[in-house]
Amino acid sequence: MCKKAQSNKGTEAQRKMKSVLITGCSSGLGLYMAESLQKDGWKVFATARKEQDIENLKSKGIDASFLDVTNSESIEKLVKYVSEKTNGKLYALINNAGCGYSGALEDITRDAIRNQFEVNVFGVHELTNQIIPIFRKNKTGRIINISSAAGKFSTPFMGAYSASKFALEALSDALRLELRNTGIKISIIEPGPIKSDFSKNALAIFQNQVNPPENTHYKGIYEKMGKYRRSKETIKNIPGPDALYKKVKHALESKRPKIRYLVTKEAYLAAYLKRLFPDRLLDILATIYLNRKYGRI
Repeated sequence: MCKKAQSNKGTEAQRKMKSVLITGCSSGLGLYMAESLQKDGWKVFATARKEQDIENLKSKGIDASFLDVTNSESIEKLVKYVSEKTNGKLYALINNAGCGYSGALEDITRDAIRNQFEVNVFGVHELTNQIIPIFRKNKTGRIINISSAAGKFSTPFMGAYSASKFALEALSDALRLELRNTGIKISIIEPGPIKSDFSKNALAIFQNQVNPPENTHYKGIYEKMGKYRRSKETIKNIPGPDALYKKVKHALESKRPKIRYLVTKEAYLAAYLKRLFPDRLLDILATIYLNRKYGRI
């Protein structure tokens, strides 16, 4: 018993020395991860864009910094700060910052889809590339990319978002192979619906940045989508952030983390259907579901 207790204490002490950088911690899943990992003994470096969110993180004892993943100077400044604070020993990076552009693709402008990729793909790519040299020098490190079930299964009115997550999956897979035998391990988290601020934020983006034309073919559907996202139905009977946190923790602490972690039954169902059903049948099923939810497409 004594030896086992000593071993557990050793493991705990070793974990407490490890540090993790998490992007997108202003609210929702990012905030939950930052708070939970801090409680579990990790040294957390959290990022947000708004000053009030940064101050909120600091009030919880979390080391918080400004980060705009669409700005190279902001990324460089953050990496320099974290490297100095950890003496070049940062252990893990969780790429959580992201946003969701919704709307029919014919209503999504080139600028809008570019903005979607700037946050969900290009920012992740640039930040990760600046962190990799730290991991290479230490011959160890964990990179966790928060993707989505939408990175495997694209549906109407979420095409821009799905495209960005498909791209993130591809980058993650290629990078994992390129970094084999370096001690750097990469995991992808693919959640389905989870209680967060995603729907609220997606609605704000739709209204302020997508802003479809008045004569759009999908006006009636957009009105129903807006009502749904404003209602409590968006978070009814779906798991809380702890479901995702359990997978993140395993990816950080396991000696052999999984390549992919599915979160929620919807994510498992999407993966199962995509693997076994022909595309035409999937089209029919998706159309039936959306017709019931929003009306005829």
